[in-house]
Amino acid sequence: MSCRKCPRLVSYREKVAAEKTKRYAEWNYWGRPVPGFGDRRAELVIIGLAPAAHGGNRTGRVFTGDLSAKFMVDCLYEAGFTSQPNSDSMDDGLHMINSYMLAAVRCVPPGDRPARDEALNCFPFLERELKLLKHAKVVLLLGKFAFDSYVRFLRETLGLNSRGMKFSHGAVYRIEGHPALYASYHPSPRNTNTGMLTRLMFLDLLASIKKELP
Repeated sequence: MSCRKCPRLVSYREKVAAEKTKRYAEWNYWGRPVPGFGDRRAELVIIGLAPAAHGGNRTGRVFTGDLSAKFMVDCLYEAGFTSQPNSDSMDDGLHMINSYMLAAVRCVPPGDRPARDEALNCFPFLERELKLLKHAKVVLLLGKFAFDSYVRFLRETLGLNSRGMKFSHGAVYRIEGHPALYASYHPSPRNTNTGMLTRLMFLDLLASIKKELP
């Protein structure tokens, strides 16, 4: 991917990649849009907000090399959705098991806050990827931004009625003939360090999702 539609995001992702951070000074940062990763026949699809500045933007793989990844992938491993509990780099041997993860916005945004026009610019990439994931039975949405992006997909792309769908941790919505929708707080340090999202909460959600799958 080499999209340059969003000047602010292009400038920021490349600035972070050039300036780096001290602990990753030896890394050759990815510094480009970050694609989804996992099993293309997955029944569980996980959607986050955007790559982390020194996580996905550094490693080139979504939910890799940052604290959100450390929390989430360890939980996914315990639930049986990954081959190992860590996600550190592209060549770390991680395999997703019946699961696939992606971000609603493919470039790291300043302050983890994409602007509305940036989200709209990235929406066609989200649409295309979701359409390719034809075996999905559950979509897990991490945070309100991912939730709203997927609801837009249901409403604008699929023409479905999304009335009454509101984000809250643990919310579950079902539309006949389409994947079940599960919502969770995002596993960012802001949430996990404050107890807004605990390991037990996330594992309980994954256990419920597991029951949805054969």
